Amino acid sequence: MPDTKKQIISQLQEQILLLQGFKTPIGSAESIGLGEIEAAFPNGVFPVGTIHEFLSEEVEHAAASGGFIAGLLAILMQNGGACLWIGTDRKLFPPALKAFGVEPDRIIFIDVKRERDVLWAMEEALKCEGLAAVVGELREITFAQSRRLQLAVEQSKVTGFVLRNDLRKLTSTTCVARWKISPLPSELEGDMPGVGFPRWNVELLKVRNGSPGVFQLVWSAGGFVLINKPILQTQSRKAG
Repeated sequence: MPDTKKQIISQLQEQILLLQGFKTPIGSAESIGLGEIEAAFPNGVFPVGTIHEFLSEEVEHAAASGGFIAGLLAILMQNGGACLWIGTDRKLFPPALKAFGVEPDRIIFIDVKRERDVLWAMEEALKCEGLAAVVGELREITFAQSRRLQLAVEQSKVTGFVLRNDLRKLTSTTCVARWKISPLPSELEGDMPGVGFPRWNVELLKVRNGSPGVFQLVWSAGGFVLINKPILQTQSRKAG
């Protein structure tokens, strides 16, 4: 009987993880190109078809998050599909996306005047199976609102990114992971002039059923490269 209960619990956990976007690896796990960071997620797989939350305290953090997400979009959009980027005060420079392997014409920018319109447009877009990803810039989001976004992706399997830029009203959400990306000084390659490749301090603050941690990455040769030994925290069961 104890073995039967363990088997039932194990099967339920696998089913829940599948609903949350964590695929059970068959042979080799699908990779999003984040290297050792992916080990922080259940089954060692970056969860797609879910909602990820990014926190930005400063303008520099928002720019760093945009670059980091652009790198993820380059991989998510490899098999086709466009991305919607929705916000009320767009500062992203579309041609800069090419540095991360994303053609600007594959990003559809939707600029609205009200915060609630961002949420509405994002929820509707996340229901569209033809999209690879949806990015929404928000000052705040409630637990109930985040739940609506999560419900929208459970059928479409579209990956959503919420960029929150007002941490004074930080609340719990149903997002599968909470990230904080901050810029690091770039380093020149040898004696070459100019500016080095983008570098980030990546804090995976919370991850459902996974292990939060701190990582340092550089975008080089068209992909993410780890430049430090990961600092993993104790296992977290909730994504806040």
